Amino acid sequence: MADFSPIRIDDPRDPRLDDFRNLNASDKKSGEQLIIAEGTLVVPRLLASPYPTRAVVGFPGKLRAIEEELSCFLSGDDATFSVFEVSREVLKEVAGFDMHRGLVASADRLPTSAATGDAGTSAVEAVLDRLEENPEASGVIAVLEGVGDHENIGSIFRNAAGLNVDAVLFGAATADPLYRRSVRVSMGHVLRLPWARFPGTTTTWQRDLELLQRRGYEVVALTPAGDVTLREATEAARGRGKKVAVMVGAEGPGLTEHAMRAADVRASIPMARGTDSLNVATAAAIAFYEAVR
Repeated sequence: MADFSPIRIDDPRDPRLDDFRNLNASDKKSGEQLIIAEGTLVVPRLLASPYPTRAVVGFPGKLRAIEEELSCFLSGDDATFSVFEVSREVLKEVAGFDMHRGLVASADRLPTSAATGDAGTSAVEAVLDRLEENPEASGVIAVLEGVGDHENIGSIFRNAAGLNVDAVLFGAATADPLYRRSVRVSMGHVLRLPWARFPGTTTTWQRDLELLQRRGYEVVALTPAGDVTLREATEAARGRGKKVAVMVGAEGPGLTEHAMRAADVRASIPMARGTDSLNVATAAAIAFYEAVR
């Protein structure tokens, strides 16, 4: 294991901490486009991801907690990032709030990679190609339309990872999954689960769902007004030897009519009397479970 020697910084004005300055506004700063990971569970997932790490900053005890992971990536002459040790007071002044997690890392985005969200049919097809080459793939993917809440995005990725969903594909008007809150809520799984965006507008992207259907997926649109239950839809698809693409829409309005027309089947989750829907991340988790099982 490489010698672990973090660089101590006591001046909050030090430019080496600029990636973490005023974090509450960091996603809104134009031109930076950084990924920010927080905590002892998420930072190691960033280190192991394809995204190039720029810096890791933390309290002494938090850095020691991931010393083994850091040492693996800092060994040899090709280490591309530095590790900085700071006090709680310094990190609070830099970040603009008290970061009780005590550990944060930054990374560059990848501008042209299908596995990390390059928009276009080629990006979607590249993800599907990878899945076809993976003998452990479950045959279930998620498709999101118009999901704009970053916490819901993060929750969906966490649920997808936990329930063995292979990838997440994005239709139009869906929020940035690499937003700091999405990364945090996903527990870093957005950094490891393949994803890509369909091209097109809110009324045209649905045409490319045909790509999935040509690859053997049955597109199941989740809606309270389903023609069949979710279980019936997924069991029927599997009975025909199909893979399953679970499609969910925005909190409130749900899927557009364009998306539901492009799907193979509309399915609902049976609800108790007096209720009609669930939070989109919760509904997606139930659908993932049914499709994978």
